[in-house]
Amino acid sequence: MTRGDVSAKPAVRRSQRERSETTRRELLAAARKLFASRGFVATSLEAVVSSCGVTKGALYHHFEGKRDLFRAVFEDEQRRLATVVAEAYTRKADPSSGFIAGCRAFLGEALDPAVQQIVFLDAPGVLGWEVMHELETDYGLTLIKDGLSRLMTAGRIRRRPVDPLAHLLFGALTEGALFVARASDREAARRRVVREFEGLLRTLVEAPPS
Repeated sequence: MTRGDVSAKPAVRRSQRERSETTRRELLAAARKLFASRGFVATSLEAVVSSCGVTKGALYHHFEGKRDLFRAVFEDEQRRLATVVAEAYTRKADPSSGFIAGCRAFLGEALDPAVQQIVFLDAPGVLGWEVMHELETDYGLTLIKDGLSRLMTAGRIRRRPVDPLAHLLFGALTEGALFVARASDREAARRRVVREFEGLLRTLVEAPPS
């Protein structure tokens, strides 16, 4: 075997990995669209692979089945929501304003029909509380804890154990988003929840400096 033959092998392997990752991303995108529009129960794996132009074997190479595929879509949503919240936070110079902006951004996402269907309506029954809590902790709850720690460091709220307060606030936030998702007038519900949640936060957070 020549040196050229040896050097060519890693390039082939990288190409295979890239193709595999591309297929996975396409499956997730197709699944998200179908789960959002049809719901978990009405979405078939046949519909997912057909929309991607791949075989079921390709899907089973990446996912164990429909529930595993849904779990991956749900985790992608948690990652995306965390990015939206973090970006809203960083656009504010003041930690108090940033914390409130991040929470407002999360509640705003509850108006997205895809988020409503996947995160707030289907996920509890499909994944169960334990799996949902594990993934939400990795993303959303971690941001709440970080935001509270920054507020305490800045002297905006008195120092106290972060974990119980973070769980209480995150629980209120997710329940508020669920309330919005299930409301008949979702925009009006979002405005009411935002108003009440901001009032709750102001009992903890001092007003930002003028």
